[in-house]
Amino acid sequence: DWTLCFNGHLDTVPFDETDWSRSPRGEQSEDRIYGRGATDMKGAVAAMTQLALAHAVTETTPPGTLRFIFVSDEETGGDAGLATVLERGIAPDACVVGETTARNGRVSVSVADRGRLFLTIAATGTAAHGSRPMIGENAIDKLYAAVEQLRSAFGQQRLAVDDAMDPIIDESVAFYEPETGADPARMLYQYPTINLGTIEGGTAVNTVPASASAQVDIRVTAGVDTEAILRSIRGCLDGMTGIELTDISWTRGTYEPLETSIVAASTRAAERVTDERVYRRSATGGGDAKLFRNDGIPTVEFGFGTQTAHSTDEYTTTRALVQNAIAYSAIPYEYDASLNQ
Repeated sequence: DWTLCFNGHLDTVPFDETDWSRSPRGEQSEDRIYGRGATDMKGAVAAMTQLALAHAVTETTPPGTLRFIFVSDEETGGDAGLATVLERGIAPDACVVGETTARNGRVSVSVADRGRLFLTIAATGTAAHGSRPMIGENAIDKLYAAVEQLRSAFGQQRLAVDDAMDPIIDESVAFYEPETGADPARMLYQYPTINLGTIEGGTAVNTVPASASAQVDIRVTAGVDTEAILRSIRGCLDGMTGIELTDISWTRGTYEPLETSIVAASTRAAERVTDERVYRRSATGGGDAKLFRNDGIPTVEFGFGTQTAHSTDEYTTTRALVQNAIAYSAIPYEYDASLNQ
């Protein structure tokens, strides 16, 4: 007997009701269902509960054990939710996370996520009057130089990617190409991405700043050694006086080989409800699927919906709800068939 988990999160990001033209607390207009969390991801959770209800009402038995895990803090890191569930020893044989993976009419199953490294670059200088900058050391100038060094030296280093990721990268490039072009999409996985998220420094326009800092978000392809990436970053900034790395946190990207049973099952289930190609691709970020995979549980993200997550007037559609309900109902049978092949 096998156990298949369906996972979703019930929490949402905040909203400002005055910015919405529809009610963020729930409103339907024709085939659109508006509300915070409609596509991220209460729509998928509703479809998953429909799967459980369908078996109960029809008194049918699925080919294996189905477990439903809904958590309340995915948007804020998941430490009290899924991490706690996994620590308590709940270990299904495979898992489907109901994140929306359709994008602008293209359908996909997400089989990988990228590694993440958050860090702060802190610069220390010497304060002086703004009319005599030569007798001080400008911390913002030092910070700017460090960020540019990070981008030019580290950002141009090609990543050492596992061979098993090659077919996933190829499908990911094909998936994102209509939005980004083929070359930028491929570079997303061949090189690290560096985003300067916040920057602080200085106390007054007429003072040479004595301190400055920047928070940086770095992403790398699944399978790349994030600890080795951190060593490379330190090497790039080594020797720059007054520069220190602080507040470092990181996760390693994870992936499922395309021949994994849950990948095959989810792909075939998606093909039941769409005539479009179903891409098996890497996410550009990462969510709770990473926690399952790091616990040794084969996991995919899969769901129909819209690209309005976290945005004003977020919505899903009745068509997406039906597609999810049908596909999720098919996955256990496709998974069982894949295991028996």
